[in-house]
Amino acid sequence: MKLDEPYNNENIFAKILRGDLPAIKLYEDDTTLAFMDIMPQIEGHCLVICKEPATNLLTVSPQAAQDIICTTQLVAGAVQNALTAPGIMIAQLSGSAAGQTVPHIHMHILPRYNGIELAFHAQAVADMNELEAVAAKIRAAL
Repeated sequence: MKLDEPYNNENIFAKILRGDLPAIKLYEDDTTLAFMDIMPQIEGHCLVICKEPATNLLTVSPQAAQDIICTTQLVAGAVQNALTAPGIMIAQLSGSAAGQTVPHIHMHILPRYNGIELAFHAQAVADMNELEAVAAKIRAAL
């Protein structure tokens, strides 16, 4: 994916936004959606996307970028509290060379603990019941 590629309305996040694919939702408002990553690098790994069709940080509008950051801040606090994580890692990857696998701007929220390494990105699909149980804890902390 190049940074200047046109938006593809058939990407997985566009399908989630349309309701064509399911997601374990954590939070939603008029401009953003937060949900569990189904291939988590660590328990509690979740994503925040905007509803605007934008591929990456360089193509998203300033308003949608602000909305993503505000939702990321809100959800990251809930993740930290729900999972008693001493740290939170926020990642935004723009372009395939940076590791972006879905061409729709998104933020990764990953709880971090001393001595616990992250799993490889996008390697294994998690058990949906386990993801839902973690999501319930995060939703309760929102």
